[in-house]
Amino acid sequence: MSKQRAKGTRLETLMTRWLRGRLGDDRIDRMPLKGNGDEGDISGIRTILGEKVAVEVKAHARYDLAGWIAEAEVERGNADAHAAVVIFKRRGKGQPRDQFVLMDAESFAVLLGADREWET
Repeated sequence: MSKQRAKGTRLETLMTRWLRGRLGDDRIDRMPLKGNGDEGDISGIRTILGEKVAVEVKAHARYDLAGWIAEAEVERGNADAHAAVVIFKRRGKGQPRDQFVLMDAESFAVLLGADREWET
């Protein structure tokens, strides 16, 4: 396993365990890799209305926010999820609760209970 993949695996495992404990939901788990059909890195996360959320985890030294959101959106589609978020490593912070979460405004609204099908 490459050094970068090992860093990513560690952060995925850390965040999965923390979310499982913090939310009290043992259905939250790491996702297996599916290549082009990848559905995110963590499964079992739901919106306030119980809809699936695609969760991508990144542990990179350089941030590619737009690229990460684009990747999460593809994975949202693959997973037939209603929202997509990216959890990414915050430099100098090792605790799970200190990591950053990135999403677009639509996913934010959906997490809070909005209907994904709404058009502006």
